[in-house]
Amino acid sequence: MSTMALLALNGPPVRQRTGQNRDLAHLSDEALVALLARGDEGALAELYDRFGRVAYGLALRILRDETLAQDAVQEAFLGVWRNADRFLAERAKASTWILTLVHRRAVDLVRREDIRRGEPLERAPEPAALTTAEDEASLGFRRRLVQEALTQLPAEQREALELGYYGGLTQSELAERLDQPLGTIKSRMFTGLSRLRDLLDQAGLEGSYP
Repeated sequence: MSTMALLALNGPPVRQRTGQNRDLAHLSDEALVALLARGDEGALAELYDRFGRVAYGLALRILRDETLAQDAVQEAFLGVWRNADRFLAERAKASTWILTLVHRRAVDLVRREDIRRGEPLERAPEPAALTTAEDEASLGFRRRLVQEALTQLPAEQREALELGYYGGLTQSELAERLDQPLGTIKSRMFTGLSRLRDLLDQAGLEGSYP
């Protein structure tokens, strides 16, 4: 990857098109990932232009720290660069794949910071800390069940829910991003959320849906 690309990923996302990536603007997200798999740095710049701001917002909501959020976005897009050849368009939209990588990097950084800021080993854990650990384990289990339930939804409904809840996009932003009427987006989210609730209720997790 060029120094320019690395520098672009180091700062807060800024939407601006350069001469290099302007010609790629008409391509789909999936086509850009395919170009990236062949080593096209312009494709990475275009993808960053499209998703950098949303990715940063997602990371910032999880980490609540601007510097760490920038780090998460940088690491995620480096992951996009390195793993583009592993992306399978039939399994997920490129946008969902990219934001999932951002989400994972942000969560990894949260865990890393928790370890770094942890109490000294000689200090005995307090009861409240034990409760927090138990709650965290329960929350992780619930999240896994939600992710499994999401995979059972039609691709269009799953994409709308993931971009809406994980990507932080409003319904209007979703309509613009997916090039669909607002009514279609509302219908997908309503139907998808209703089905998700049913699946989670069947799993005994009433009230665990968004």
